[in-house]
Amino acid sequence: MAILKFSASAVAAQIAHARACKTFLPNWNGPVDRPALILILGNGVHLRSNGIDGTTTRIVTTEQADPSFAFADGMNPFRDTDWMAQRRMAFRDLTGQFYTDILDDVQVLIDRGRGAIRLATDGHSIRVFVRRASDYLIGGTYEVPSGLGGTFRVILKDACDTFAIVQNCGNCEDFDAMQPYRVPLDALMEIDDRRVA
Repeated sequence: MAILKFSASAVAAQIAHARACKTFLPNWNGPVDRPALILILGNGVHLRSNGIDGTTTRIVTTEQADPSFAFADGMNPFRDTDWMAQRRMAFRDLTGQFYTDILDDVQVLIDRGRGAIRLATDGHSIRVFVRRASDYLIGGTYEVPSGLGGTFRVILKDACDTFAIVQNCGNCEDFDAMQPYRVPLDALMEIDDRRVA
C-alpha cells in the first residue's frame, strides 16, 4: 500500500478541466460519458483530467507527462531527481493508467479548503485518505494486515502522514519478538474496525 500526496490546487485544475469538457478518454470498458480523474504511473505519478478538449492531441500514456498535471509529491520527473526510486518504492514495477471514481470525494476536500489531497492505493484500488498522523494515538493499540491473510495487533511507536512505525504486541511470542517495522499509515485499523485486511 502507498499513500500519495498531491497539491489540492493542481488537482482542482484537473477537475475543472474535466468538468469543462464534453468528450472523455475511454476506459477499459469502452466510452466514458462523465468527468473523472485518471492516475498515471509511468513518467512520474500524476493525476490528470479524462477530458478531451481539442487543445492537445496527446492521449494518456505512461511515457509522456505534462508539467501541468497534478504530480504526487516526490514523483515529479520535472522536479524530483529520485522520482523513479520513489515510484518503485510505492508501486514496484507497476505502470499504467487507472480510471478512478474519486472526483466527487476530492472535490469535497478541496471545497473544505484542504491544501493537499492524499490517496491510498494498493495498486488495485485507489481511495481518498483523509486521516492524518495526528489522528492516531502514539502508544495506542491497532491492528495491521499481517501479509499472511490475517492481522497483527501492534503498538504505534511513531507516525508521519504517510507511514507508521509499529511493534507487534499481544500476538504469539515469535511475532511479538520482531523488531519495530514500517507500515503505510492507512494500514492501521482501530481494534473495532472490521474492514477487510
